[in-house]
Amino acid sequence: MIQQDLLFELGCEELPPKTLLTLRDALLNNILADLKAAGFGYGDYKAYATPRRLAVIIQRVDFAQADKIEEKRGPSVQAAFSETGEPSRAALGFAKSCGVEFTDLERLVTKKGEWLAYKKALKGKMLAELIPNILNQSILKLPIAKRMRWGDGSTEFVRPVHWSVLMYGEQIIETEILGLKTGGQSYGHRFHAPDAINIESPARYVEILKEKGCVEVDFESRKKNIRDAALKIAEKVGGTAHIDAALLDEVTALNEQPIVVMGHFDPRFLKLPKEVLITTMQSNQKYFPVINKEGVLLAHFITFSNIDSHHPESVQKGNERVILPRLADAEFFWNQDLKQPLSTRVDPLSAVVFQQKLGSMADKTERLQTLSTYIAHELQADEALAQRAALLAKTDLMTNMVSEFASLQGIMGRYYALADNELVEVAHALEEQYFPKQAGSITPKSTTGQILSLADKLDTLTGIFSAGFIPTGDKDPYGLRRASLGILRILIENKLPLNVVELIETALKQYSHEFDLEKTKQQIIQFVFERLKGYCLEKGFKIDTFEAVMALKPSQPLDFMSRIHAVKEFRGLPESQSLAAANKRIANILRKSATKPAESISNLVETDEKQLLILAEKSAMTIKPLLEKSDYTAALLALAQLKAPIDCFFDHVMVNCDDVGLRASRLALLNLLFQQFLQIADISKLQVAN
Repeated sequence: MIQQDLLFELGCEELPPKTLLTLRDALLNNILADLKAAGFGYGDYKAYATPRRLAVIIQRVDFAQADKIEEKRGPSVQAAFSETGEPSRAALGFAKSCGVEFTDLERLVTKKGEWLAYKKALKGKMLAELIPNILNQSILKLPIAKRMRWGDGSTEFVRPVHWSVLMYGEQIIETEILGLKTGGQSYGHRFHAPDAINIESPARYVEILKEKGCVEVDFESRKKNIRDAALKIAEKVGGTAHIDAALLDEVTALNEQPIVVMGHFDPRFLKLPKEVLITTMQSNQKYFPVINKEGVLLAHFITFSNIDSHHPESVQKGNERVILPRLADAEFFWNQDLKQPLSTRVDPLSAVVFQQKLGSMADKTERLQTLSTYIAHELQADEALAQRAALLAKTDLMTNMVSEFASLQGIMGRYYALADNELVEVAHALEEQYFPKQAGSITPKSTTGQILSLADKLDTLTGIFSAGFIPTGDKDPYGLRRASLGILRILIENKLPLNVVELIETALKQYSHEFDLEKTKQQIIQFVFERLKGYCLEKGFKIDTFEAVMALKPSQPLDFMSRIHAVKEFRGLPESQSLAAANKRIANILRKSATKPAESISNLVETDEKQLLILAEKSAMTIKPLLEKSDYTAALLALAQLKAPIDCFFDHVMVNCDDVGLRASRLALLNLLFQQFLQIADISKLQVAN
């Protein structure tokens, strides 16, 4: 079959930079899925994106669908004829539905009988015939929050479209996409190459736009060029570019031909906290800050222009003029905020609503103080430090700086607390209350920070649940999934032996509005342990390993992880498969037996069961001190020694014998064994390989 490369490019007004990659990848995936569903084979593929275009090249796409035989099954032969041998109404109706005469039908023989059937040869349709609908549907399915119209038409897209290229090999496929006729002409840089550019073939698309259009269409290549240029120009001032990954993507999405520019600012601004300067440069101006080897900020910045100016010094000066008032504003906010200590900003929090049912930020502060004191007591930590940190936790929300730069909450709290001569641990806790900020980021280091972070997340989690706003699907406006995972990570990764169920209960008791306390508590516990499940699976634990531990419902996440690590180690033992199967068998016997296990084990008669009892009682004594110090791995290793005697027991002893007393004793023996394992995990939940 003929195979050629397929090129599709959609040219438009400047696309939203923060969603450019999402649109690029979604378009490619949608097209590939629809091609596959339509039966077209293809080879390698690549998606491209610039501010003014989305493009896809798919190599070795089939010219047409493969021919196929369509088979329809009708009524059974038995039902297809009347007693006189004439075709039945069902048979005639089936033939009519197929558009043929009864005599054109065939017979299909299966294991279940013989049926009337109709087979029709279907010729595959050409790609050129089907690709317009595939592309239009792929565009329609793009994740665009708001579509816009332009001109007098009814076409909708994220931005007005101006051109469309659709080629199969060197041939142009003429059709209409988003109201535009497709062709073989693209457009390069808006200013450096505004005229139409003929695309000779998909294979030369990238090369032609680079040479004739002054455009690097490959996002990854453009991104690398920007990174390399930023690092290189930073060396000229003895520093290195501070490159934020998200900003790098955004800058790449803003430029088709990125030209690096170095700018400078007054060194007096370096007296401000570096996070303030970095946020100002990154968030407002899309600049890359420059730091030295020690991480100290330098009075320079790096930006990228989408125009190769004949007067680059003018571009530099223009950017320097733009950043000056931004830095001056930040300087003013800093100086004004320092005039008032954080402690005076507690009362004004009463004017800030946290949530309608949960009250103001001042109410939240009171709850944080209670929770932090409780957690500190449980950890035998400094309660006074915890209470002070909780009192000041949200005060930086009332500062000018955080009002302007919300992302600096906590960070500015730390700076202002240190300026107020608060204790260092209290100051750092104000920032650490928001840790971890995202998946994989660091948890609080200080004990007070850990306490405050737990209290803050617990209050938000329990409060929002009690108010009835439970996350559904992908909707989680209060970030409760992130809060739950943060609680778990702080407890586990900092080895804090706290009972998460008790923490939830304590937090819930602080609310005065009406809600079902017990129902809400159970919902939150389930929600938190669902996050723990995801955490464990991400760490490489198998689902049945998690379920084996979850069956015991350990309420300390740290203890849960000790158990799950032990079960994972246990699975690697040669005895694990047999013992898991034996525990599954024991669980079934105990569950189904009408006889209750005896209170004490006596009158055993078989050698194998007597020997097993001796070893079971010995193992119970062996694992007791191990369990007391939570050495579950060693305990399971000790229990693994029971494999051989358990196997012998099941090989030679009948549990459900006629003697009721003996049966009760044997059930008691099995229960003794089962309960020993059950002190660690329910290993009967482990899947046994066949």
